[in-house]
Amino acid sequence: MTQVPALPPSDRREPGEVFSAGFTLFADMLLVGLLTAVACLPVVTAPAAFAAASATLRRAAEDAVPVRAGTYAGHLRARLTRGSLLGGLAVPLLVGILLVDSALTRTTLPGADVMAPALALLALGSAVLALRATALPAPHALSPREGLLRCAADLRGSLLLAGAVVLAALLAWSIPVLIPLLPGPLVFAATAVDLRFTGAARPVV
Repeated sequence: MTQVPALPPSDRREPGEVFSAGFTLFADMLLVGLLTAVACLPVVTAPAAFAAASATLRRAAEDAVPVRAGTYAGHLRARLTRGSLLGGLAVPLLVGILLVDSALTRTTLPGADVMAPALALLALGSAVLALRATALPAPHALSPREGLLRCAADLRGSLLLAGAVVLAALLAWSIPVLIPLLPGPLVFAATAVDLRFTGAARPVV
């Protein structure tokens, strides 16, 4: 009598479960991305929206529960503070830097060749810092100082996040219809990097 080999952990399913755990995680990431995109529409709510998305994914990973819109809404309400709204003012500032950078690349002004890549690196670094800050768990949630410390202490994770930001920017530029879905992969990457850094979990890459 031949013995059926056991499925690897990533392919195991609960009784009645149609999709594998990997597909469920992908669906959760897309749902979180859409909820975050909607919550970011007022612009100043972007930090709270990303922090709520990270908290939702973190809870789903630690407690093995599916992502629900109600859970995300609860995390969002908890993070809509005066400080997070003030931090949201940095979003239009970052967009302004990118617009200035784009204008410099089309001019012949002295120093434009140096300023354009410098502004691009500044925007990239700001985006990585923002992702690390929004992925922090309590009591460090949305702390720029703690985010900066983790950027410096975990250079490999910061470089991985920089790659995710560049890839998201390329996708937004080449396929604009994907923009509402991009917050999901970015939040997932930031949360996975933070969990890896703290040793709270070992996400599968």
